[in-house]
Amino acid sequence: MADTLLIYNPAAGRISVRPFIGGVIRTLSDHGCRVEVAESLNGRHTTQLARMAAQENYHAVYAIGGDGTAGQAAAGLIGSSTALGVLPAGTTNAWAQELGINAFVWPHLRALSQNARMLAESTPCAVDVGMCNSQPFLMWAGIGLDAMTVQKLMPRKRFEKYLSITQYAATTIWNATIWHGMNLHVTADDKQVEGHYLLAVASNIRHYATAVISPSACLDDGLMDLWLFSGSTLADAFRVMFDILSGQHESSDQARCIPFRKAFIESATPFSLQMDGEPMLGTQQASLEVLQGSLQVLIPPQARVLLRNEKV
Repeated sequence: MADTLLIYNPAAGRISVRPFIGGVIRTLSDHGCRVEVAESLNGRHTTQLARMAAQENYHAVYAIGGDGTAGQAAAGLIGSSTALGVLPAGTTNAWAQELGINAFVWPHLRALSQNARMLAESTPCAVDVGMCNSQPFLMWAGIGLDAMTVQKLMPRKRFEKYLSITQYAATTIWNATIWHGMNLHVTADDKQVEGHYLLAVASNIRHYATAVISPSACLDDGLMDLWLFSGSTLADAFRVMFDILSGQHESSDQARCIPFRKAFIESATPFSLQMDGEPMLGTQQASLEVLQGSLQVLIPPQARVLLRNEKV
């Protein structure tokens, strides 16, 4: 039997996952897994649990929670043969959107067990991981307006998550009325860019929150996209949000995309930073690097289109 660790975040999402853990255990056991269960106390604890499983050569770590939980579990598995299986149960669930699977929400209360069955039958694939100031991220590192919003909102009580979209939009608008962007100097591989920006996002996946930011991104190509959105006013912030949500940012003269393997961003003034939707300490410099193929991830068949070297 394959040793498997199931880590769940009890604070994730709008619905408590605890009553549904038994169903996941039964599903994984039916697929030949010897399952151990651990409740995560916080993000650092999630990473520590995943790292311990990797050190003990567990076959897989299944993480139940939101995008932050997925990124925190991934951080403990980098460079190991232990595969990450994400059972999305958060508020936004961008990773679930990326993989085309149902997240654990009210219309899909059986999603945890269904996804566990699907991932247990999937083959691990090597995907890229990003590093930002020596901290790993699975999906994105964001600088500026979105990071300010994340820092204002996190942590949230469960009832507040029912207002997540409204609350996020209102907080972003409020931040944009009192903050007017940042002057950045960017070095991305052999390119250098300077400008005044409201938002900079290094993205490893196609989705950014509920929108698609990099429609042709691959999980295993050794590259990430650095998106730079210029502006300084509330009207500019509305334009950025509209362009991203509508997909018009790809043709906007106020947005620029720079594929990179290594990048360095610096500013004369401190800026806010978020990674996989979790707030990080503010800084004046962000050093970014792509660790190609450094993480094994259980990816269902329908999501293999996200892999450059996979034939569907």
